[in-house]
Amino acid sequence: MVDLNFKYKNLIEKLRAEINVSPDLSIVLGSGLGDFANGVDLKVSIPTSELPDYPKSTVSGHEGFIHLAELHSKNILLFQGRIHFYEGYKLSECILPAFVSHVLNSPKLLLTNAAGGINKTFKPGDLMLAKSFNSFKIWKELTEIFGVPTLEQKNLSLNIPSASFNRQIKAAAEKENIELKDGVYWINKGPMYETPAEIRMYEKLGNDAVGMSTVHEAIFAGVHGIDVASISCITNMAAGILNQKLSHTEVIETADLVKEKFESLVKRIIKEI
Repeated sequence: MVDLNFKYKNLIEKLRAEINVSPDLSIVLGSGLGDFANGVDLKVSIPTSELPDYPKSTVSGHEGFIHLAELHSKNILLFQGRIHFYEGYKLSECILPAFVSHVLNSPKLLLTNAAGGINKTFKPGDLMLAKSFNSFKIWKELTEIFGVPTLEQKNLSLNIPSASFNRQIKAAAEKENIELKDGVYWINKGPMYETPAEIRMYEKLGNDAVGMSTVHEAIFAGVHGIDVASISCITNMAAGILNQKLSHTEVIETADLVKEKFESLVKRIIKEI
C-alpha cells in the first residue's frame, strides 16, 4: 500500500501554506477547458513545476497549474492540466488532483476530459455526463493504493458518480439551454488509441465513450467521501465508428470549437452548487 500522506508530505505543506481556505469545489480542467482559468478571478496561481514531487504534464493542452479562484462567491480549486498513465506515471501520481482536493477538504470534485464517442448517436462536440465508469485495466493499481480489503469495503457503498451532484449538473445544463448527453465512460491506459475491434467490444459491454483518464481520480475521490462527477467533451468518434484516422490534433481542434459552451456550463454549475 502507498502512503500518500508520507509520499507527498512536502507537497501538502507547501499547498497548505499557499492556499489557506477550503474550496467549495475542485475542477480538473481537461482538454477543452484549459483556458477556463483565464475567465475567473484568480487568487492564487501555483505552477506545478514549483511544487515538490508534482510530476510534469507532457501533453499539449495541459498547462500545469493549480489555481485558487473565486466565482459566484465560491472558492474554486482549479487543476489546469492532469497527469496520465501513458506519460509513464504511476497511479499514485495520476490521482494527485483528487488527493490534493481531499487534503484541502474540497467537498466536490468535477472531472472534465476529452473522449472518443462509442455511442453512434453521439457526434463530435457533444458533452456527456458520466452516469457510470467501466474498466478492467486499473484495478491492480487501485488495490496498490488502497489495499484490497479497504477497496472492497468501500466499494459496497460508493456513490460514484454522485447522484446528487449529477442532478445539480443536469439542472445547470437546462438553465443554460445546453444539451447534455449521459453515458458510461470506459478508461484505457493508452498511449495508443483503441483498435476498431476493441471499440466493438466496449460497445457490446454498454459503454458510450472512451478515454485515458478520470476513472481512477473519481474512485479515489469517492473512497474519500468527495462528491464526484465527470463531463466528457466528445472530440472524435472512436476507432471504427467513422472511416477516418484518429489524431490528438483533432481532439484539440474539436475541444476548441466547443469550449465556450463547455465553459458556460461549468460556470453555471459553480453558481448552482
